Amino acid sequence: MREDAGVTDEVDERVATPLVDEAVKKAAVAWVGVAGEPSRALWCVPVEGSLLVVSGPGEQPAPGLAEAAEAQVTLRGDHGGRIVTWPARVTRVAPGTEEWTALAPTVAGKRLNAPGPTADLVRRWAADGCALVRLTPAGEPATGDRLPDSALAEPPRPAPVVRATRRPFRLHRVRRR
Repeated sequence: MREDAGVTDEVDERVATPLVDEAVKKAAVAWVGVAGEPSRALWCVPVEGSLLVVSGPGEQPAPGLAEAAEAQVTLRGDHGGRIVTWPARVTRVAPGTEEWTALAPTVAGKRLNAPGPTADLVRRWAADGCALVRLTPAGEPATGDRLPDSALAEPPRPAPVVRATRRPFRLHRVRRR
């Protein structure tokens, strides 16, 4: 066995839990909050344990995301409710790089109602200055039932029972002789 087997210079800074990993795999929409702003619903594409998001001219608006270093990401479950909120490291993928060449066509292929072929869409993103960002898990997810401060949601109101339950309806009574 080689001495350097299994040792690399690259450091995987990705911090994730099984819940985050599973939620990321199934994500199509993520609520992303940047710098204390309210979270926005953004379509995304899961790739290698991270989420890729495109924003800019002709695409979805995500003010401040391309310039941010970190964000809060909230994902929902099959039931439609929030299942996990986690801090993410934001990395912008620059056009012309090896990473752009590998990732941009993947994201463009997943875009619904794309105006034209995938290659044209990727070229337009690069020419118009659209931002392709990678959201990588960078910390422990929020614990408990507490919503993030940017959720703008209030807890459910108590719902007292208004009427008593009734006895089941019976069609007829069977008499035995």
